[in-house]
Amino acid sequence: MESRYKSNTVFRDRQDAGRQLAQRLSSESLEGEVIVLGLPRGGVPVAYEIAATLHAPLDVLVVRKLGAPFNRELAIGAIGPGGIAVYNDHLVQQLGLDQSEVERIRQQELVELDRREQTYRGANAPPLDVANKTVILTDDGIATGSTMFAAVEALRALEPAKIIVAVPTSSVEAYAQLRRKADKVIALSTPDPYMAVGVWYEYFGQTSDQEVIDLLARPTAPPQRHG
Repeated sequence: MESRYKSNTVFRDRQDAGRQLAQRLSSESLEGEVIVLGLPRGGVPVAYEIAATLHAPLDVLVVRKLGAPFNRELAIGAIGPGGIAVYNDHLVQQLGLDQSEVERIRQQELVELDRREQTYRGANAPPLDVANKTVILTDDGIATGSTMFAAVEALRALEPAKIIVAVPTSSVEAYAQLRRKADKVIALSTPDPYMAVGVWYEYFGQTSDQEVIDLLARPTAPPQRHG
């Protein structure tokens, strides 16, 4: 596992960050079938550039943190596609949460997860298939890391061959923690102090649902020639 450090990196926008990440990933020895997953919404423009460069399929991984009742940022678990749920049993017990409270939180987040899945992937889309594949999981940056941690946990339950977390920028703390969760972590920039993700971009406008839908519909591999 490794990181590439670039001091004071500033990306023009998410597309520029994605192209730089794609260049870095092109030098990797990527084994087997590769799929690129972006965390919506801001991670999808980054993921598209990677997928287009590697000629790999592009999809989204919709995950929801299960936040503690008194602190939504404190993740007691996560849910992912296909009914996947992972829990931090030690933390649940430490906080004194009973099963009904945990289930209430899960059901609440499940509604939002289903809404986003249908919005981005369509109501009739097949389940996300990553079994035995090398997954490149990306976002536009990682500050606290809680969303990416949840994504890796949920993704692991789908039994991929390898999980590579690749991001333009990450805090030092989140990077260190992710190295214990993913098979490999690549970060082009790990500024310290970190502040916020948007600080490291010249343009960091909000990515809309429609932009995500349009990018997912765009081809990421050149058309096959016949004859």
